[in-house]
Amino acid sequence: MAAIDRDGQHDAPVAPGAARRHVPVMADRVIDLLVPGVASARQQDRRPILVDATLGMGGHSQLMLERFDDAIVIGIDRDTQALELAGQRLKTFGDRFIAFHGTYDEILAALGTADTEAADGYLYDLGVSSYQLDERDRGFAYSYDAPLDMRMDPTARFSAADVVNDYDQRRLEQLIRRFGEEKFARRIATAIVARRDEQRFYRTGDLVEVIRGAVPAAAGRSGGHPAKRTFQALRIEVNEELSILRDALPAALKGLHIGGRMVVMSYHSLEDRITKKAFQEQATSLTPPNFPVELEEHAPVIKVLTRGTEKPTEQEIADNPRAASAKVRAIEKIRPTRSNG
Repeated sequence: MAAIDRDGQHDAPVAPGAARRHVPVMADRVIDLLVPGVASARQQDRRPILVDATLGMGGHSQLMLERFDDAIVIGIDRDTQALELAGQRLKTFGDRFIAFHGTYDEILAALGTADTEAADGYLYDLGVSSYQLDERDRGFAYSYDAPLDMRMDPTARFSAADVVNDYDQRRLEQLIRRFGEEKFARRIATAIVARRDEQRFYRTGDLVEVIRGAVPAAAGRSGGHPAKRTFQALRIEVNEELSILRDALPAALKGLHIGGRMVVMSYHSLEDRITKKAFQEQATSLTPPNFPVELEEHAPVIKVLTRGTEKPTEQEIADNPRAASAKVRAIEKIRPTRSNG
């Protein structure tokens, strides 16, 4: 497997073949969290249905299919190349695996492929996949030169080059600051606009060079690669990651059986804040503070299973360096979704 630097970027391509290229993050722990949801389905004489909402190369889906030999797994991904690789990896499971091309807020459509309106477990492994980082021509990595792309769905038209070349300076600064949490956003945006006035950006290497020139050298020494946060911001903008996540979590909760589980792995604070907020809203009673009884329609819908966030062990990080920044939150649905929510 390729070496991975401290920011999760690869410095060399990995060997072909989805199974050899992908070590699922915190695999055993996240699958363990789904076990009670599967058991609940079996107790009700239902065939368990699980959703791998971020299929990637199918590592987590494979583990689900092996662990729960009566389950159907729906794998969602917008990346057509990843769907093809995962499909090859999982073809031995036959019709127990269903691939769905789309984004993970399209829950109802994905569930419809299994003729159901609800699942017993959801797993979200957010952010850019190892496969996408490995594919140099996709332009996700700042560690080597490539086309300035960053589309998770290769069939989409809007790319990172459109953002860098066409957004005005103020809009660029705002997205770099907001989505990249980059304190040098103004300097970076100013430098990008100055460079593109002379020559438009087409390659990641050119963008990295401009960012390096805009960020003080001391900041780069202490805060990781100077382009890390800007590349994160561009990727989020191009793929609408945060808005999709905001829509996806409530939709998945509605499409979850009582007793079912939802597990979310995030890799930066923006994703984790959205997840935490969505879970807190549904885990909190809406009954007025001084009301003598808990109103059923206002009672919590979910039980939070993780105390804060669970983080990887040293061994899990050694097995897969990408796990280093992972944060896991998990819930169980305990009541029907609120009619007002």
